[in-house]
Amino acid sequence: MKGMEEVVIDAKDMHYRELNEKIHEILRENPDIKKIVLKNVLGQRFIADGIQKKDLTIEIYGIPGGDLGMFMSGPTIIVHGNAEFAPGNTMDDGTIVIYGSSGDVTAHSMRGGKVFVRGDVGYRSGIHMKAYKDKVPVLVIGGRAKDFLGEYMAGGIIIVLNIDEKGNDLGKVKGRMIGTGIHGGAIYIRGEIDKDQLGVAADIKEFTEEDLEKIKPYIEEFCKWFNLPEDVKNKLLNSKWTKIAPISKRPFGKLYTPDLM
Repeated sequence: MKGMEEVVIDAKDMHYRELNEKIHEILRENPDIKKIVLKNVLGQRFIADGIQKKDLTIEIYGIPGGDLGMFMSGPTIIVHGNAEFAPGNTMDDGTIVIYGSSGDVTAHSMRGGKVFVRGDVGYRSGIHMKAYKDKVPVLVIGGRAKDFLGEYMAGGIIIVLNIDEKGNDLGKVKGRMIGTGIHGGAIYIRGEIDKDQLGVAADIKEFTEEDLEKIKPYIEEFCKWFNLPEDVKNKLLNSKWTKIAPISKRPFGKLYTPDLM
């Protein structure tokens, strides 16, 4: 397999260890490879974990298992289907595009790069996301998010578009305990949020033109990835948005240093 720029792997009935060893073997033998296509994926875990290669695209046909792209730095992963729990776990850089929905703790502890999910995400997505200097992780959700979105979030951006597969509005946002324990970053949800849907330490802040300019490139990129028409993109950019951010810079300060507050 040496000297190839694109490799196709049939993962049918393949154990996740065998599949991942094969991927890393291909990368070692083909340093200039540009694309790896995985077919018949069904629950294999840890795909692309720890890979550091910016000019690599991994296309997955099927349903990858947990921790897709964990610790990844650079590649682009495109999933033609759903993904199980924790895609983008502690991802450092790169892009994950999921044409279906993803499970719980999507983008867990993500510290850089972008994750685009066309459908819905499970519970506690965006938990422990963090940012540092120019490293700002971004999670864009096309549909809805289950409860505890952005729990203990320390940095980064979460955007919830609240649209179905045709670009139609999904109506009232139903998630609860949004931003529980948040102490950095921001969550942007298209539509209105009631105060009682927020978790401890989260607050609704004014959505400004600066906020719109911040999220606009990611909405445009989302629309490009999923071939959404211009009218849907314009609707998203001209909608009412709710910004959720920490109630203060140190929301739990009084728990530890009450005499200094």
